[in-house]
Amino acid sequence: MKKRPFTIEAYKHRMVADPNYAEKTWKILEHAIHEIYNHNASGLSFEELYRNAYNMVLHKFGDKLYSGLVTTMTSHLRQISQSIESAQGEVFLEVLNRKWIDHNESLQMIRDILMYMDRTYVPSKNKTHVHELGLNLWRDVVIHSSKTRARLLDTLLDLVLRERNGEVINRGLMRNLTNMLMDLGLSVYQKDFEKHFLEISATFYCREAQKFIESCDCGDYLRKAERRLNEEMERVSHYLDPRSESEITKVVEKEMIENHMQTLVRMENSGLVNMLMDDKYEDLGRMYNLFRRVPSGLTTVKDVMTSFIRDTGKQLVMDPERLKDPVDFVQRLLDLKDKYDKVITMAFNNDKTFQNALNSAFEYFINLNARSPEFISLFVDDKLRRGLKGVGEEDVEIVLDKVMMLFRYLQEKDVFEKYYKQHLAKRLLSGKTISDEAERSLIVKLKTECGYQFTSKLEGMFTDMKTSYDMMQGFLASHGADFGDCPTLSVQVLTTGSWPTQSSPQCNLPSEILGVCEKFRAYYLGAHSGRRLSWQANMGNADLKATFGNGRKHELNVSTYQMCVLMLFNNADRLTCKEIEQATAIPMSDLKRCLQSLALVKGKNVLRKEPMSKDIAEDDAFFFNDKFTSKLFKVKIGTVVAQRETEPENIETRQRVEEDRKPQIEAAIVRVMKSRRILEHNNVIAEVTKQLQARFYPNPVVIKKRIESLIEREFLERDKVDRKMYRYLA
Repeated sequence: MKKRPFTIEAYKHRMVADPNYAEKTWKILEHAIHEIYNHNASGLSFEELYRNAYNMVLHKFGDKLYSGLVTTMTSHLRQISQSIESAQGEVFLEVLNRKWIDHNESLQMIRDILMYMDRTYVPSKNKTHVHELGLNLWRDVVIHSSKTRARLLDTLLDLVLRERNGEVINRGLMRNLTNMLMDLGLSVYQKDFEKHFLEISATFYCREAQKFIESCDCGDYLRKAERRLNEEMERVSHYLDPRSESEITKVVEKEMIENHMQTLVRMENSGLVNMLMDDKYEDLGRMYNLFRRVPSGLTTVKDVMTSFIRDTGKQLVMDPERLKDPVDFVQRLLDLKDKYDKVITMAFNNDKTFQNALNSAFEYFINLNARSPEFISLFVDDKLRRGLKGVGEEDVEIVLDKVMMLFRYLQEKDVFEKYYKQHLAKRLLSGKTISDEAERSLIVKLKTECGYQFTSKLEGMFTDMKTSYDMMQGFLASHGADFGDCPTLSVQVLTTGSWPTQSSPQCNLPSEILGVCEKFRAYYLGAHSGRRLSWQANMGNADLKATFGNGRKHELNVSTYQMCVLMLFNNADRLTCKEIEQATAIPMSDLKRCLQSLALVKGKNVLRKEPMSKDIAEDDAFFFNDKFTSKLFKVKIGTVVAQRETEPENIETRQRVEEDRKPQIEAAIVRVMKSRRILEHNNVIAEVTKQLQARFYPNPVVIKKRIESLIEREFLERDKVDRKMYRYLA
């Protein structure tokens, strides 16, 4: 049989609700809300109340329930607002806080009762949720009432002011009230409190900054500003919204730092310059940390510091008194560098911007003095000759590292190379160096800085010393038995291209020495064909055995020039300066220094001079001093060395440097043009300068002359249309 479909019929008669159901149910709920606000909620049945609210929504009376809630809550909040407004004095905030806490508790219970309405009716009708509704009503009825709004703001701001003036306030109460404003919405907190808080803070700190500027020195002012800044950050952490920290710190920074930056750094007797001079690292660190918080703050500090260092350095390098002692001159530069390195490390957090500014300042004033390369080389020479008193080689290494920093600032590194080569040659040939390791260490540093080409000749000097030692061993082994009573000879053979040898007049060596020299010449040329030997007497030294009055014997360590002079007195009792010059052929400038060291240095005066004076004239007479005495058997007589070149010597050195630069400039021009083929004049100047600046800064006029020379020799040609364009000729 066919099955019939099974259906459930609807009720034939709809359930008719009580016409007064909605009103009766609402009265029950309204009474419950009144009881909750009156703190009588303990006698209520929340389950029954929830069911009533549920049924009202279910039977489509949600509108009545929601509107009744708004009306009832508004009525209670008006009463609460009146009680708050009637509170007098400081009790006002306590009453407001207590009522706020009560309102939140009441709101929680009301929301529990109306939970079903909150979940179904409110979203479907786009109404405000119960909790948010309660907050909005509290804001509109209580906080924004005509009397409470202004009074709350004034009271809160007054408490902040009192705390700034040193009074103790109830921070817990303040925190509760600012949290209340935040709970009502960020816009409420910002408009009703933060905006005005920042305005009165700006006024407060503007006045305070002006008062401090007039009564404090820079260090005290910065300490007060730092304390105020810390106080505001602490205030935020205790009772303000965390987002207020950036806003209030901006106010303090602007009013106390940014608006007075120039005044602070230039403050007389206590500003940045005085802090730098007096090594006030704590104050400098505080200035750095505060100024870095404001726009252009660190730039202001850096500019003033750089200007001061430039002026200080300029005074140092241009002071005629300082130029008399090159070693002291460089030591003061190193001390100045150490001083400001320490400032940057201890106070400026190793800020690279400040380190670059310091380097720029040093580069500026070191190159103001054209003799800086010479003086730095003399300083190195002094340290590698004498070492450092009471310290080891590690400390010498530290000093050399510092010197390398000054070397980096030099724009004329080739001038330094010229002097350094001369000084190194004298140290090696005289054996007056603290250690080969220290010498080689510095050459490694120079190679790292400037490349192999810069140090190739310096390394060649060390190679020559080693080769010469091996050669002398062979010479002595083959001729040792032939010497007899002849003087012992030690020779260093110097490669002309590596050593700073100059074509000096040949000195007339004593006959006792000439024989041994000829033996060595024959040995050397026999081993090496096609070479020439030229004796450099100005670079040698000798040990002489001398007998004075009463048979006293001493061994004198002298230069070769001094030996030639002293040997003359084996056959003469009295000689004038002019006669000595004629007999030895020593240049007069060198001869005078020899005679000064032999006759005028106390304790080493193996000769006597008439008349006794520091200056030596050609007709001054010299005698052998047979009354010479010394506690030492071996007496070392140094030459009176010119610590620095005389002006004519300096000019001559400069001319040699300029001559050496010409082929380097030409080579750079050819390299540039070979790679570019066609190039405009100004671009050639720029690229050649860029290539050569590691060694020196070429003068554009000199570059132009070298271009002309290359054009004449047909390495380059001018463009026939544009005379400023050059073409490379392959």
